[in-house]
Amino acid sequence: MKAHRRWTAIIGFLTLASPASLASPSARAAYPVDPLQSPMWSAHARTIFGDDPVHFDPLLKIEYPDIAENQRSFPVALDARGIAQVKRMVIFADLNPIPIAIDYRPDAAEPYVATRIKLDQRTPVRGAVQLADGQWLVAGGWVDAAGGGCSAPPLSRVKGDWAEHLGEMRGEAWPMGADGASRLRVTLRHPMDTGFVANIPTYNIEELEVKSAAGAVLGEMEIWASVSEDPAITLMPRAKPGETLTVSARDTNGRTYTGNVAVAARAPLATAR
Repeated sequence: MKAHRRWTAIIGFLTLASPASLASPSARAAYPVDPLQSPMWSAHARTIFGDDPVHFDPLLKIEYPDIAENQRSFPVALDARGIAQVKRMVIFADLNPIPIAIDYRPDAAEPYVATRIKLDQRTPVRGAVQLADGQWLVAGGWVDAAGGGCSAPPLSRVKGDWAEHLGEMRGEAWPMGADGASRLRVTLRHPMDTGFVANIPTYNIEELEVKSAAGAVLGEMEIWASVSEDPAITLMPRAKPGETLTVSARDTNGRTYTGNVAVAARAPLATAR
């Protein structure tokens, strides 16, 4: 998978290594006033959006609990199905030491992505989507969290069994309706180390890709260590019942993981709508 953009960690936050991020302040776009009044809004806007136009848009849906009951595993879903020509989707938390969680490109998929992320403190959690014309739409809100999600060791490290299950993949997929899309849920066993625990370096899944049986890329994403241990990802690739999807991932040590998921004939009864 080719990285759409490369991110570099600087003083605990991610800075985009691109010409836009190196431009002079006078050359940068004027970002809209942040309705959440986050102290990191301008910094993250420069990092993620560069000189592209940015708008806060209520049509963009980002779903999450108001309070993080488990700061190690906080569910977030970014849904842009009511918006046309979405080419890129980003989930980030302003005040996390690793703000970016997922950067997803729904190449042949509905513009939807859900996962679980870590939260290190009370923070705005946001979703942003880029349209075909280059503009970005943003939505989000403040989330109360006890903190420590990024600095606590993964449970598999505490148990000591992480290596025994590393890379185990489980998945299921089923059709969603007449539009040809399916819902794909994939879970991959991985410690997703942030590098903030003593003597445990950063180690995480960094890329994930979904392909059709013919080898066409349906969706691809870059992933950061702020995604929760044992990442769980939900996507909506365009695939019909009986088709087999291939899910492949790579971590920061260069290990690769691959699994096949067949699209079921019908949705489970509990999720059929």
